[in-house]
Amino acid sequence: MSASQIDTAIAALPARYVGPGGAIAVLRDGEVLARHAWGWADAERRLPFTPETMTLVCSITKQFTCALMLDQVPDPTVLNDDIRSRLPHLEAAAPGALHLAHNQSGLRDYWALAMVCGAPVEGFFTEGDARRLIARTRTLHFTPGTRYSYCNQNFRLLGDVVAARHRRDFGEMLRTRILAPAGMPTARLAADTADVPGGTVGYEGTVEAGFRPAVNNIIWTGDAGLSASLDDMIAWEKHIDATRDDPAALYRRQSAPVHFADGALAGYGFGLARMKMFGRDATGHGGGLRGWRSFRFYIPAERVSVVVLFNHMADPRGAAMDVLAAVLGETPPAPPSAPAPDWTGRYMESETGLATRIEPAGDGKLRLHFATGADQLSATANGAYTAGPTRLESIAGAVRMTRPVDNLAVTLEPSAGTATLDVGGTYYSAELDATLTVIEAGGGLYGAFSGELGDGAMVPLLPHAADIWLLPMPRALDSAAPGDWTLSFARNAAGQPATVNVGCWLARNIPFTAT
Repeated sequence: MSASQIDTAIAALPARYVGPGGAIAVLRDGEVLARHAWGWADAERRLPFTPETMTLVCSITKQFTCALMLDQVPDPTVLNDDIRSRLPHLEAAAPGALHLAHNQSGLRDYWALAMVCGAPVEGFFTEGDARRLIARTRTLHFTPGTRYSYCNQNFRLLGDVVAARHRRDFGEMLRTRILAPAGMPTARLAADTADVPGGTVGYEGTVEAGFRPAVNNIIWTGDAGLSASLDDMIAWEKHIDATRDDPAALYRRQSAPVHFADGALAGYGFGLARMKMFGRDATGHGGGLRGWRSFRFYIPAERVSVVVLFNHMADPRGAAMDVLAAVLGETPPAPPSAPAPDWTGRYMESETGLATRIEPAGDGKLRLHFATGADQLSATANGAYTAGPTRLESIAGAVRMTRPVDNLAVTLEPSAGTATLDVGGTYYSAELDATLTVIEAGGGLYGAFSGELGDGAMVPLLPHAADIWLLPMPRALDSAAPGDWTLSFARNAAGQPATVNVGCWLARNIPFTAT
């Protein structure tokens, strides 16, 4: 590694990850190797993006919420009853605080559920809306501790119950107990996404279609409400490295191994993803909202940190990996070229109830549609396809999907038959007090959700298999939009559609009944 290699990698970022502005920091052994910003915090006002520019770091907040929880409540299980009290209608055993901190709660993500309740894409979502939607919970989409599912309100609940137990404001506690001791002078809770400190603007769009200011009108707290500058995040990385050998240090405690109930090692815990960076163990997290993207990680064996902040929607992880390769002197291995296997196609995954698609992506790659976005998997020498720990392979003629992060290893079921247009009607979810309306209009099938948050727009449904349709939702209140909702219709003895099972990776197996 040389300074010139790092400088060259950083100099390439503005052209490779095009957008209004951005910033990156690289640290090693607790010292800053690079601190660089480019472009505009507000392109219309020609306000430069600098290392002091405040941005929304969004879900990076989750690790700070968990740090505050461990600081204030060394044994988080004492919060279990507090969490149960905020789920008054839950019919199953409630998840505990550790289930929430590790994204093993089984709660369906409330930003996804908001769209089922009719929230407009750029609508308002208040504290009251959050409380009501969380309190509606009657069922879980898996038993706590058995699976992983990203769920924002896990961390909203943790922040709320910690603050309520100590009768203090969450933002004030976060500032005095975590941010200030870490030397982050300007970082603070900025829950209102429509009011970014310093007036920084987040942008949607591309260089081809043009960039436009993103519209966000939601209130975030412990799940994603932190605003910080690059210099604030540099201070956080220095703090992590300085306390790396202290067994009582919060980040070290958050980085300890976490397991599922069956003993399998989990890939997420205490607001931190466990990941591999060029074969090295790392902890970190990304963040995103419409117009904002961020990513940070720490590799303890190398004592290396990288932070990337964008006020647009390019890939901050990709940018971080480009620069990390220069820091470590690594060249990403080229995947072997291979023809597309004969098992690409359409499938169903029975446990989650999700439609799954496997498509050729060229150059020995496959595209897997299962979670919120498509995963690109590369061929391996033994005929499997992988992306990190995710794995697809054909075994004895059956397609096997392994996703260790979800604690999921399943055989996919081939989808058969042709989706027909006779599933139109209205379907009702009692748990969410929400309605799905499906209408055939001139040969096309359209669907929309309605509920207490409004009436969603009608969108074209996409056929998947017999009685299975997809309702695409690439934009939503949150940046991690649900993607494709799977609509699995079931018919009564007369052959009429009677129920529909609705789900996406963030919110699975929601039953609706024909009205």
